[in-house]
Amino acid sequence: MTAWRSLADLVDGDLRLPGEPGFDEATSPENRRFAATRPAAVLSAAHAEDVARAVEWARTESVPLVARGGGHSYAGHSAGTGLVLDLRRLAGIRIDCDTGRVTVGGGTPMKALYAGLRPWDLTFPLGNSDTVGIGGLTLGGGVTTISRAHGLTCDALVSTEVVLADGRTVTASATEHPDLFWACRGGGGGNFGVNTSFTFQARPAPAGSTCLLLWSWPHAVEVLATMQEIMLTAPDRFSARIGIARSAADDGVVSVVGHHLGPAEELRELLAPVFAVAVPDRADIEDRDFWAAAQYLHHSSDGGAFAARTRCTPHPIGDTGLTALVRAVDKWPGSGNPDGAGAALFAWGGAINRVPVAATAFPHRDTKFLLSLDTSWTEQDSPQTVEANLDWLHALHAETGEFAPDASYVNFTDPDLEDWRRAYYGPNAGRLAEVKRRYDPDRFFRFPQAL
Repeated sequence: MTAWRSLADLVDGDLRLPGEPGFDEATSPENRRFAATRPAAVLSAAHAEDVARAVEWARTESVPLVARGGGHSYAGHSAGTGLVLDLRRLAGIRIDCDTGRVTVGGGTPMKALYAGLRPWDLTFPLGNSDTVGIGGLTLGGGVTTISRAHGLTCDALVSTEVVLADGRTVTASATEHPDLFWACRGGGGGNFGVNTSFTFQARPAPAGSTCLLLWSWPHAVEVLATMQEIMLTAPDRFSARIGIARSAADDGVVSVVGHHLGPAEELRELLAPVFAVAVPDRADIEDRDFWAAAQYLHHSSDGGAFAARTRCTPHPIGDTGLTALVRAVDKWPGSGNPDGAGAALFAWGGAINRVPVAATAFPHRDTKFLLSLDTSWTEQDSPQTVEANLDWLHALHAETGEFAPDASYVNFTDPDLEDWRRAYYGPNAGRLAEVKRRYDPDRFFRFPQAL
């Protein structure tokens, strides 16, 4: 207790211990799979200086420390057993109208970013969930609905302020600490320090159109196959998530959710081949300005616990692989979570692929589709149900290895991934390890799957 009091005396933010008001809100992971992880304390930093003081204190006291922005780590890595550094109060937004540069605090959530940028009609690649933090999104790369046209979130990054393991604060940019700047663009959150602010190059928010298409289960393979072909030749202005999903309450649904930075009439023409294959049961295709499109594409879930596994593939998945996906989702064992389970193909390519692999730490520059597999359950489901869901997911992930490479997206962190260094970072893993040794030689910042 004396040690915690000494930290409280050093900072202007609020230090909370288990059982105190606000502790659970500041530490509970978004993924309830890891709800049992209980930190010893949480510090809600009032400003960047608090972050530096907390890092120095934790190092002196040998207390493990993890930073938490939005708390959306799929593997619960933003809630350790030592000190959680809650960054949510570092959420300021500053816009330079002359340059179009936007500087945001390291704990800024997407909801605040959209609200702050909208009056200026400026944007850069942002996430589609209100509570996702800018830190995790950027540091892992950040693939969004406009990434095929405008690149990754990290591609828009101009500089970032980082508190290092020794308590120093540095600016990382193309000209200052360029190796650290390189690592902060795709090297994963929490590896190199605590990022207290980010500066991005924004651009005018583009108007466009959106689509939501739904088909019944018998059309799954042909819709998935046709949509992949559409996306291989589609203009960069169009991105789509192509999915199949089941919950305990339905027989399965096939979906396409898309964002096109062009008119709805043009979007209908792009989608004509899939309409020819199978007429959707529901087809919403509408013109929308950027802000209305962002709201329409907003992601929400019923919460609870979940697990996800990914593969990055440079080519479409053939009919044999698609049939295997559909068959597996059809045999999902079920749970009490309405989110259910499924498989999705996120169309990448475009501007993402035009950046050289070695230019940033994000390695998946040849990827055409991110294959994401997921399942969910509730905290009330039995241990047998949880085990059945995880067994189902692991078996499906193993099966997809027959038609998709062992490459994974670090922002969909997979705690069950074995060769994660190679899967997350590919040819950039060696250089990332060197940057880690330079800026955190004692591995003060560590967690499962930390470099």
